[in-house]
Amino acid sequence: MKLLEGKNAIITGGSRGIGKGIAEVFAKHGANIAFTYASSITAANELEKDLASLGVKAKGYQSNAANYEEAQELIKQVGEDFGAIDIVVNNAGITKDNLLMRMTEEDFDAVIDVNLKSVFNMTKAVQRTMLKQRSGSIINMSSVVGVKGNAGQSNYAASKAGIIGFSKSMALELGSRNIRTNVIAPGFIETEMTEKLDEKTVEGWRDSIPLKRGGTPEDIANACVFLASDLSSYITGQVIHVNGGMLT
Repeated sequence: MKLLEGKNAIITGGSRGIGKGIAEVFAKHGANIAFTYASSITAANELEKDLASLGVKAKGYQSNAANYEEAQELIKQVGEDFGAIDIVVNNAGITKDNLLMRMTEEDFDAVIDVNLKSVFNMTKAVQRTMLKQRSGSIINMSSVVGVKGNAGQSNYAASKAGIIGFSKSMALELGSRNIRTNVIAPGFIETEMTEKLDEKTVEGWRDSIPLKRGGTPEDIANACVFLASDLSSYITGQVIHVNGGMLT
């Protein structure tokens, strides 16, 4: 059963990791996919082909969601290319980890801009379209770190906690127009980024998780499918924790 048949979705940071996993699962469920990428044109072209082979329309856009004007331009372009915009997944994110005493102002600002301001930029840009449609599902990617904090990640934790507060406010502002805003808070998800980590460290993390494994991009994507589809039509302002039981 295709839960997103005929819907149009925008996924920021869609060419690798969790974003790519969401794009692939959404396409399998029948959604047309517009995705953004920062620099890798080759990866974006490959993903376009892979998604199109599933019988949906797919297009990559080189766009920086942390830039207000670029977000406005992106929504305009996607509107012209796809028509309606039913789903937005704000997934673009970076880390620049350090203890506070060593963290530079630039590293703090960069993480806030890419992770948090991008959610403001994208929501502001797509709001008019969704208000006209009187429907829409906005899914924002937070993190277990945004809920419980993490030493050496004060900038990342602040950005991801901010996403939760922003999303709950949007749920209240936009709910009367049938626009839903929800949050996914992933735990330890194994992607290309985590492959670079020391195997012993990764094993330690897996052991500390009640389900005894890291999550996959597909685990996150499946939760996104639920929030993007009509199955969750009475759910807004919520945080869904996808973390194998790290937080109970």
